[in-house]
Order: sequence, then C-alpha cells, then structure tokens
Amino acid sequence: MGHIVRNLTVVVLAVILLFLLGCSKDNPADSKSSPPQITTAVVSGITETTAQCGGTITSDGGATITARGVCWSKNTIPTMADNKTIDGAGIGSFISSIAGLTGNTPYYVRAYATNSVGTGYGMTMAFTTSAIPPILTTAAVSAITETTAQCGGTIISDGGATITARGVCWSTNTTPTVADNKTTDGAGAGSFTSSITGLTVNTAYYVRAYATNSVGIGYGMTMAFTTYLTVTIGTQVWMAENLKVTHYRNGEAIPNVTWDDEWADLFTGAYCEFNDDVNNVAIYGRLYNWYAVDDNRNIAPTGWHVPTDTEWKQLEMYLDMSQSEADAVGDRGTDEGGKLKESGTAHWLSPNTGATNESGFTALPGGFRGRSGDYFAMGSYAVFWSATANWSEVAWFRCLFHSYAQVGRYSDYKQHGFSVRCVKD
Repeated sequence: MGHIVRNLTVVVLAVILLFLLGCSKDNPADSKSSPPQITTAVVSGITETTAQCGGTITSDGGATITARGVCWSKNTIPTMADNKTIDGAGIGSFISSIAGLTGNTPYYVRAYATNSVGTGYGMTMAFTTSAIPPILTTAAVSAITETTAQCGGTIISDGGATITARGVCWSTNTTPTVADNKTTDGAGAGSFTSSITGLTVNTAYYVRAYATNSVGIGYGMTMAFTTYLTVTIGTQVWMAENLKVTHYRNGEAIPNVTWDDEWADLFTGAYCEFNDDVNNVAIYGRLYNWYAVDDNRNIAPTGWHVPTDTEWKQLEMYLDMSQSEADAVGDRGTDEGGKLKESGTAHWLSPNTGATNESGFTALPGGFRGRSGDYFAMGSYAVFWSATANWSEVAWFRCLFHSYAQVGRYSDYKQHGFSVRCVKD
C-alpha cells in the first residue's frame, strides 16, 4: 500500500511540474520586450532650408524595428506627430535628410525607432538654419512719362538678417541688377516707393526691386515698361505713338498669335506685328484685337487707358468737329484727320491729303490685320480701337486714310487687329 502511495505522489508531482513548465512556455516573448533604444546623430550639412541628421539603434527592445528616422519641430520636444523622415527598418545606423526648413530659424530634432511595443526616441539636438537673401516682390510700374516712372517693392522676408539697403534697379536688358541703374530707398522690412529718373523716351525698360542683407541680394519679379512720347491736346494727354506692350499691366503675357486660322478663331486677347515682322514695331507699334483692349488685366500701362468712343469724340471736337459730326458714323468732319496725321510721305503714301499734324498726335499708317488673319494697308490706313463696344460682336474704332483729311468712325468685328493709342487717366 505504501508503495502505491509513493508512486501516486511521484506521478502527481510530475504532472504539476509539466503543468508549470507548460505555463512558462505559454508566456509571450513580448512580455519581456520594450521600445527600442536609440541615439541621435549630430546635425550637419545645415543650409537655409535643409539639414542632415540620423541615428543609431542600440537595442531593438526585443522586437523587430518596423520604422526609424528623425522627427523635428520648432518645439523643444519633437515627436512623430511633427515633421519626420522614414528611413527604412531594422537595427543599426541610418542617415536622414531634413528638408522644407525656413531660413535663420531654430529647430529641434531627435531620432526615433518603432517596434511592436512602441516608439523610442533619442536625445534632442538643437540647430539653427542659415540666413538667406531677402525675399521680396516688385510693385507695378506707374506714373510713366517720357523720362521718369515710379516703382517700388515689398519685403516679404528679411531672410533672417537685417535689411541694409533696398530699392529698384533697371536696365534695357531683361534681367537688371544693382550693377545697372538703381535707387536706394532706405533699409529695413516693409514696403517702399522708388522714383526712376533719367530714362530715354520711346524705350523699353525692365525693372525689379532689390534688398540686401548680410547674406546677399534678393530680387523681386522683373516688370517691363516703355516710355512713350506724349502730347497734350486740349484737356487730354495722349500718347504720341502707338502702343507696343506684350504684357498686361499685371505682368501676364498677351499671346502673340501669328497663325492666320488661330487669329480668326480668337475670342480672347492677342497681339501681332504687321506681317509678323518685329522690325515694324519701332515705328508703328503692335496690333491688338479688341479682346486684349477689353481684358480686365489692362493693356494700358498704369496711369493710362484705352480711350472710349466718347473720349475720341472729345479729341475730334477740340480739333473743331461739331457734336453732330462727331456722333455720326462714317467719314466725318473736314480737316480734323489731317490735323492728326504725321505730315509728309516718309511713312504715309502720297498724297497724304491735308496732313499737318498741328495737334502733335502724329498718327502713323500702321495698317491692320483682318479677322481672317491677313494683313492690309500699311502706308494707307491708321486704325485705332476705342474701348467701347457697339454690340456683342463689334466695337467702335477710328481710321485715317492717306487720300482724305476726315476721321472715320466705324464699328467692326472684335477679331480685327488694330493699333492702340492711350490717353492719360
């Protein structure tokens, strides 16, 4: 009997031992795991907008590393909820490229690594990005005369260093710098106004704002403008030459359309040179369809506008046309056209009837482009748009002819390409 009891005791103890061992094996390995341990590398390669960092994983915490990288912020304790890189997985060292930073700004960065337990972080490193040249915009060019204009700029960012000089620079080259002509308009951030002087009449110029700090010189966008001859006739101030612009007032380009079929199909603004020959521009200016004239981005330089039909009448009546004649359609008046035309036959075909140019308007026979895209009548006709539509498809214009001294008032399709004269606001 005792022998049986002893055997049963041994069996029971063995079962208990097996049970305990089985329980021990059932414990998951993760119960002994922890977040990874990691160190943060020294920050290097710091520029205005980028830097390099990284880290070394010294322990995976007993579980596989599924993500690693660096996180950064302007706050002193960055987390993965801020900006971060993702630089692979697994243990060991890695390098991280930080981008999208702001110049001359303090940042904080630390390495991170993630396993199934959680995320471990390295020590936080502080660094400051380098300063950059100033960031600024160029103001629209305004108050353009034969020899002067007004411009300026607004400094958006000093680049992290004090602005020591600011102004505008200009040239007949498309990319002016401070080595060209320039103004100096104080220092510091904010907006400023610049007066441009010493210009040459009937010349295309390019201007942009600049600002200087200890890092270098920043420039705004380049603006183009042209100085024009002007003439005062009665109470109006007119350009004494045809418009030549290739951009709207806001700096957006006006399409230059040369293909005839494309021109014929346009219902948006466009310009061309007569016979697609840029050599005609210096004397005769450019030709524009009426959609460019009517565009709300403004074809006329700041301080100017395309004259309305009423403003054309005002000019004609100052030159002695009656009100009833001015209101009529067709060729009107007596010699008012002659008073507007350049005299002689240097540009006009003979006989250039009645041409005295006593008004100083100096109308030139730049011809026109038909709605089909064909070019006509250089030397014979000067044709000028008004800003006034007659009805949905046509607009009013004025025309002068080499063989008569009157002024024609007509309306025609807006697709035509005519010259443009501007009147001062």
